[in-house]
Amino acid sequence: MTRGPSALSAGTPGEHPVPADAARDDSAASGVRSEAAASGVRSEAAASGVRSDSMAPGRSDSMAPGRSDSMAPGRSDSMVPGARTETLRGISGSPGVAIGTAVVIGGHRTDHPRRRVSSSEIDAEVARFEAAVERAQDELRDMSKRLGNHRAEASILEAYLLMLGDETLADAVKRQVTDERRCAEWAVATACEAIAGRFAALDDPYLRERSHDVMFVGERLLRAFTLPPQEPPSSRDTSPLSTRSLIELQNSIAMPATFGAAIPRFSGPTIVIAHDLSPADTTAMVDEPVVGFVTEVGTRTSHTSIMARALEIPAVVGVSDVLQRVITGDVVVIDGLRGTVIVRPGPAELAEARARAERHVALAKELSESRHRAAQSKDGVKVSLRANVELPAEAILARDQGADGIGLYRTEFLYIDRKSPPSEDQQFEIFRAVVEALRPKPVTLRTFDIGGDKFVSTFQVPPEMNPMLGLRAVRLALSRPDVFLEHLRAMVRASAYGDVRIMIPMVAGLGELRQVRALLHRAQEQVRARGQPCADEIPLGVMIEVPAAAIMVDHFAREAAFLSLGTNDLIQYALAVDRTSRSLAYLASPFDPSILRLIVKVIQAGQDFSRPVSICGAMASDPLAALLLLGLGIRDFSMEAAAIPEIKETLRRVSLAEAEAVAAEALACATAEEVECCVAAAFAPDLYDLLTGEREAK
Repeated sequence: MTRGPSALSAGTPGEHPVPADAARDDSAASGVRSEAAASGVRSEAAASGVRSDSMAPGRSDSMAPGRSDSMAPGRSDSMVPGARTETLRGISGSPGVAIGTAVVIGGHRTDHPRRRVSSSEIDAEVARFEAAVERAQDELRDMSKRLGNHRAEASILEAYLLMLGDETLADAVKRQVTDERRCAEWAVATACEAIAGRFAALDDPYLRERSHDVMFVGERLLRAFTLPPQEPPSSRDTSPLSTRSLIELQNSIAMPATFGAAIPRFSGPTIVIAHDLSPADTTAMVDEPVVGFVTEVGTRTSHTSIMARALEIPAVVGVSDVLQRVITGDVVVIDGLRGTVIVRPGPAELAEARARAERHVALAKELSESRHRAAQSKDGVKVSLRANVELPAEAILARDQGADGIGLYRTEFLYIDRKSPPSEDQQFEIFRAVVEALRPKPVTLRTFDIGGDKFVSTFQVPPEMNPMLGLRAVRLALSRPDVFLEHLRAMVRASAYGDVRIMIPMVAGLGELRQVRALLHRAQEQVRARGQPCADEIPLGVMIEVPAAAIMVDHFAREAAFLSLGTNDLIQYALAVDRTSRSLAYLASPFDPSILRLIVKVIQAGQDFSRPVSICGAMASDPLAALLLLGLGIRDFSMEAAAIPEIKETLRRVSLAEAEAVAAEALACATAEEVECCVAAAFAPDLYDLLTGEREAK
């Protein structure tokens, strides 16, 4: 049974834009982000010179999923193709516009026995569970081999392999068998539901989506109990998945067609409609004429969205009643730029969709072709654009998108839902993979930011009234020096394989920096004492995301090797706004003058002490905000990898003098609205295509 680091939160965010009603090879990878035109608001803003949306977290999820018309749920008048047109609304999962014939895949879960076992059967049931794990892993390995060069997609299946062999899952299942006397299938279902429930209760949207991953793993395991023993590798069928017609698929709707079950070979442009899709499902469609995905559940961070972006296929997720509104055979238009699904479109809707698809593909191709050009302003001022990542596969995507390195590698996902921390060797292997993928470009490893809305069982953090202000990040790390030293040693060892920098999150006082530096020196000594290679010097920097650190930044600049502005938390703490709250999202604006003044203070300290200053919050990946940051003095950006080509193009359209003039005007504004209007009025007309996700019509 394969064991490995806990992967119950694994995901591989990586984005490429998408083809739309066109041959896949005519589309090109680009960094156009689906939220760039969420709900269509930006197209209006660009035309008027003023944006009507905001950079607040959760922006792409701001429109409540559901129908846009008032038709009753019964749908008695639309059960056949050709009935009246409906427009459904969801969340933009992957950018692009696509037209195709709907294929509805049933979302029924695998049934399983609920049988109590005797004490004499316990060992046999545990053995059945372990055999099912091996069969499920073998099945995923075979599927991964069929992907060939699709590295990003294969990496997600590898994450599922780790999840199948995860110690937390295995221990939970064995407890159910041993203590509750449940049969293996019942134990798997119960354990997965419990683990998924813990993820679903978290505030962090990315971690909430991992609950679906756990359930997918449970489904694969339940199906594996019914699989025959695996044949030797030499005799295994590695041919493409079996073919079934649309009619056969419709007739099998009551069967478990999702959660990695065999996906049919489709004929003609097809849009898959499902309650949810696992990476195994989407992987099986790699060589099929599937032009889009629509799911009832999910967000921008769900695996359906992640895989759709990696496969360059438009997707709309979170369409709450789509299975009741669409039947197999309906013609469907999905708009991954606006988050809409048009069911049974008329001639006018089809014509508009084709035109939007062509404009988006034109823009995507242009951005793709230029993604490896130097990042610089119109007058030649060079900047560095690095990527924020969480998994080794994302490092590959970042490199392919033209990233200048990794500006933020989030390490906390190694610790999610584990009874004990990952070992030093497990961490080292992952860090080394990231570093080697980007070599010779730099990789900044952030020490684990755990706590707050990222609760994990590893540390048994006690409940707190306000966990965002409690024992988290560097505070938690320093409270467990034994665990933290292992973490640092793994990073130190990885430094032998490339340019590694280490960054500390949520530093509020200089004492924390000094304590971490002392532990880092000890970790280096321990690694050298073992005879293991490491770099002579490893730069140690801090994230400026607590207002106290921003106020005292001159002292931090004296002692830290570099400074990185974490604007997501800086906005939250400076404005006293919970960034996970939708009702308060309008207040969490990066354009607030107080935030701009804190940013300027940090930039000035960096200049005074010759320390690099970067920005790694969501603000860096917004075209208008990026230009404002350029004018304020930022030259190092770190962002979601897919945004890099878009930001490169944004910077090339504006001179430094223009950006500085607008930044000076913005600093004189009194409100976030005034700043946003100032920046949009200056730059939005020249960024129409980037803000709407499509080339402007000729």
